[in-house]
Amino acid sequence: MNKAILVAIGKNNPSEVIDEHLDELEFLASTLGIDSVGRVVQNLPNPDSRLYIGKGKFAELKNRVFQNQLANVIFDDDLTPSQLRNIERELNPADREEKVRVYDRSLLILDIFVKRAKTSQAKTQVELARNQYLLPRLTRLWTHLERQRGGTGTRGGAGEKEIETDRRNIRYQISILEDKLEKIEQQRSTQRKNRENVVRVALVGYTNVGKSTLMNLLSGSGVLAENKLFATVDSTVRKVVLGNIPFLLSDTVGFIRKLPHHLIESFKSTLDEVREADILLHIVDVAHPSHDNHIEVVKNTLTEIGAGDKTTVLVLNKIDRVKQDGEVNFDEMKGYYREHGFEDIVFISAATGENIDKLKQILFEEVKKRHIAIYPNYLKNGYEYPMVPSDPSIET
Repeated sequence: MNKAILVAIGKNNPSEVIDEHLDELEFLASTLGIDSVGRVVQNLPNPDSRLYIGKGKFAELKNRVFQNQLANVIFDDDLTPSQLRNIERELNPADREEKVRVYDRSLLILDIFVKRAKTSQAKTQVELARNQYLLPRLTRLWTHLERQRGGTGTRGGAGEKEIETDRRNIRYQISILEDKLEKIEQQRSTQRKNRENVVRVALVGYTNVGKSTLMNLLSGSGVLAENKLFATVDSTVRKVVLGNIPFLLSDTVGFIRKLPHHLIESFKSTLDEVREADILLHIVDVAHPSHDNHIEVVKNTLTEIGAGDKTTVLVLNKIDRVKQDGEVNFDEMKGYYREHGFEDIVFISAATGENIDKLKQILFEEVKKRHIAIYPNYLKNGYEYPMVPSDPSIET
């Protein structure tokens, strides 16, 4: 059985915050097919430099792993290379036949991306990010990595340690992947230049908030939409027409707290769909108890990639679930988010279609502003911008 125990430190956070973080970590693990069967939490302000948690608490963890024959231990933060080496050494003594796999949060996310990536660009981006992550963390557990000859000098002389050979091979693969990604990016850059005279709208948001469902609803496309984290890794672009105005709608990878830095760097070209968009639809799962925190994570990530000042419509999704929990004062909620910098706010349910026409109307008005800026003579020539509140016509 592919079972795991989750490990976290409290960092003086309330218990409900720790539980929410570990619930998300459990969801990540299940997305990768790992069943979480227990949790170990220690209230430390910072990770222990050697074993992440204290020596006594680690002994408890080790005992539970061995007694329950667990195959995985998953940490909610990133482990340093030395922490990883120490933990793997403790959990994998020489006389233990079944090896325990140690994940930290970044490696778990990276492995999900490896599983989810479909296009050549996404596969290259993920492989590059994973190699960059693994390079300083190689231990004897990683010596199974496939070796690929890269010409003279890629293999060590007699007696060279396997781990050094693996490091050399990974560096070589990183170089190849960076070159490949640069060529792909040149092609994508040319494609984006051809779209400069078309309004571009991008869906952004925390992972698993309903972006792909909304993409399908607005564009009629068959984008994968599942109740799983990172169901979408590849960027998807569709041409949509509202009224008589065409625009491009893109759906990209969802954000998450502690998103690996290497992943952000490697997905730069995909995130250019967000960076170069004229309008952002920031989708939020308003039924999630931590949705305000999710909004901050997305806002911070957008700022990090240089897209924090875009025209943004806040789309509070899954109101059908909120209504099931009792009376909700949507006007009060709208006032709260206006106080926090959002001007255009709409409550919808992508699952039931509630208020989708209202979202289309708001989106239409924003697209129209940008379209007039691109084609200032449109109105002078007597054309109008009718908005028909029905399903948009689609061109793919």
